[in-house]
Amino acid sequence: MTATRTDTPVTTAGDDPADATAPVGSTRSERLSALVQQHGALAVLVLVSVIASFSFESFATGDNISNLATDSAFLAIVALGMTFVIITGGIDLSVGSLFALGGVLAAWGSRHGTLVALLLPLVVCGLIGVVNGLLVARSRLAPFIVTLAAMLGARGLMLALTDEGANTYLIGKGSFLADLGQGTTLGLGNPVWITLALFLAGAVVLRRTRFGQHVYAVGGNEDAAALMGAPVARTKILVYTLSGVLAGLAGALNAAWLASGVTILGNGMELDAISAVVIGGTLLTGGLGYVSGSLVGVLLLKVIQNIINQIGSLDSSYQLVVSGAFLALVVIAQTWLGRRRQLL
Repeated sequence: MTATRTDTPVTTAGDDPADATAPVGSTRSERLSALVQQHGALAVLVLVSVIASFSFESFATGDNISNLATDSAFLAIVALGMTFVIITGGIDLSVGSLFALGGVLAAWGSRHGTLVALLLPLVVCGLIGVVNGLLVARSRLAPFIVTLAAMLGARGLMLALTDEGANTYLIGKGSFLADLGQGTTLGLGNPVWITLALFLAGAVVLRRTRFGQHVYAVGGNEDAAALMGAPVARTKILVYTLSGVLAGLAGALNAAWLASGVTILGNGMELDAISAVVIGGTLLTGGLGYVSGSLVGVLLLKVIQNIINQIGSLDSSYQLVVSGAFLALVVIAQTWLGRRRQLL
């Protein structure tokens, strides 16, 4: 008996009775492959950070680390929702536009109070996520096409609200929303603490709840999950809804940080989120992924960007080159590790 892809990644060789008869060498190889896939990005992040600390005097300073953490928080929230989507075997290309739309809605809603400013982007972006999920799960349309249409629609709605970008809504200084985005606690920005809390909750949901088991099962083998009684359609709808809500929340927090709803933000964020999730060890084919890995992937991308800024003589476009190279290497490594584990 061999483990199917519907098994959660926390399963170890010692948890499966069938592994008692497996060769010791195979078990060790499987554990090593899983360890590299789950923690390889963390090892690279630590190595790059150590090298940067010795190479640039300002890299390891408190101000730089605080700014780096805050800048990473918004992409990390988007990547958290993307993690759930990709584990189910889907993709969400609308998150960048939802991020921009969420920021504009939060800034516009701040004129009517903090509650409206926070709820409006969550509700609107969440509803767009629901539509994405319904079309993917019920109509069985390709996630790529559905979320691409949502990306264009959300961007169009954002431009309509801002008169083609001519109007920029501001968030008043001293308001609770502004303090939420710009305030600090224990030396770190409030968005960082919110992000850490969301990732902790996401890890618990994904690894310790029935919904999390369904997410892994749907991504591992959708037909087998349906035969086992897992609510496949409902799970897909929920993950796309979650992705939309988190993208809207990230946009709202970013608007609070900047004190305005900037319309040009979010372009290409969906690709950054996908890259971070895949670099963190989540398989694009679904069925395997880690919330903590996605956070590490975001930090790795932002550290690379920070290093390029520290060098000064390099154009920011080099970040795209390095990020693309990292992504290609990770996908190649994932493919190799996956084939190797199947042969063991």
